[in-house]
Amino acid sequence: MFADRAKIIIRSGKGGNGHVSFRRELFVPDGGPDGGDGGRGGDVIFEVDDGLNTLSEFRHRRKFSATDGEEGGKRKCHGKDGEDIILKVPEGTVIKDAASGKVIADMSGDNRKVTVLKGGRGGIGNMHFATATMQAPKYAKPGKPAQELEVLLELKVIADVGLVGFPNVGKSTFLSRVTNARPKIANYHFTTLTPNLGVVDLDGGGFVIADVPGLIEGAAEGVGLGHDFLRHIERTRCMIHIVDAASTEGRDPIEDIYAINKELASYNEEIASRPQIIAANKVDAIYDDGEGENPIDRIRAEFEPQGYKVIPISAVTGQGIKELLYEAKRMLDENPVKEVVFEQEFFPELEIGFDANLPFTVEKSTEEENTYIVEGPRIEKMLGYTNLESEKGFAFFQKFLKETGILEQLEEAGIQEGDTVRMYGLVFDYYK
Repeated sequence: MFADRAKIIIRSGKGGNGHVSFRRELFVPDGGPDGGDGGRGGDVIFEVDDGLNTLSEFRHRRKFSATDGEEGGKRKCHGKDGEDIILKVPEGTVIKDAASGKVIADMSGDNRKVTVLKGGRGGIGNMHFATATMQAPKYAKPGKPAQELEVLLELKVIADVGLVGFPNVGKSTFLSRVTNARPKIANYHFTTLTPNLGVVDLDGGGFVIADVPGLIEGAAEGVGLGHDFLRHIERTRCMIHIVDAASTEGRDPIEDIYAINKELASYNEEIASRPQIIAANKVDAIYDDGEGENPIDRIRAEFEPQGYKVIPISAVTGQGIKELLYEAKRMLDENPVKEVVFEQEFFPELEIGFDANLPFTVEKSTEEENTYIVEGPRIEKMLGYTNLESEKGFAFFQKFLKETGILEQLEEAGIQEGDTVRMYGLVFDYYK
């Protein structure tokens, strides 16, 4: 079975402890401290591998750990840094905090390599603590602890066109005819448990098409495997809605189209509003004696006034396939790529082991006019972890100021727009 979700535990490496030792050499009776620093713990890094298209690598293994840094040694020897662990994932994998469901990283677009957990810094050896009054320090700093986190990996298939429709309407047969994909085809409901990807080659450029597994009513509420299936169409630009126009299983094609579109709208209105072509399949099985209403005419009369293009096809004989593919290509050309990359919502470096009760102070400076000083262990720790030069780091910094009540306390202290705020080495002007 296609593994498009996996829940794993990741752990960075612990920093090595600083070492306590003293120089011991012949003819050097009063050798000073020479304990070296501990090595840095390894990071946990996720990297896109274009050769992967499932998360099956994470199905049979639950925990992934970087190695710890080594302890510092004698003679000022630095401990060996721990080795990073690099976890390869398919493009389109979203990494979430398992407890909150918040996004840590979306491995799409330019996000090819992301460090999710940083290894602990190594502790410093006793050689750093010698002073004029303390020439034989017998202590060193321990390494910073490792970080551990349970994460949920979700693969959202990246395709230009998604195939939707009830089970057994011919989606897999259609995909096998028009692309290089070789899906398993059998007459069972929920036949397709894997979003089969294929590439359609046309004059003037091709596109990627995905057979999104069959939907049933209630899928948007999680009935059956609904949520798992609907996840795969979030990145598609348009859809081909395949319906059994011949009603070979006794179903009404018009009711089916409305039912599937209702599920799409229940899951995500924006997805439901994307361009859609109705492929009226199995025309080779339609018996038309000329007396009753042709089912293709019924479908056209119902949906073309709503703006849907209806194209009769036979996935078995190939009738209408070429027209359908070129209509999909035209639709894609009219709807340029809009890259969907989920923003980071969870910052492990600040939310794991970060004590929200650490104090801070907000005071108006007595030395500088229109300047406010924000200090305290909580601020110091936050600044030590956050890269304010990155867009995501700065976004988190702004969120931190608001959620910790710093902005509120600054306003209570009388700050005005254009006033200066100092946080240790960070200086910025205040604006609402």
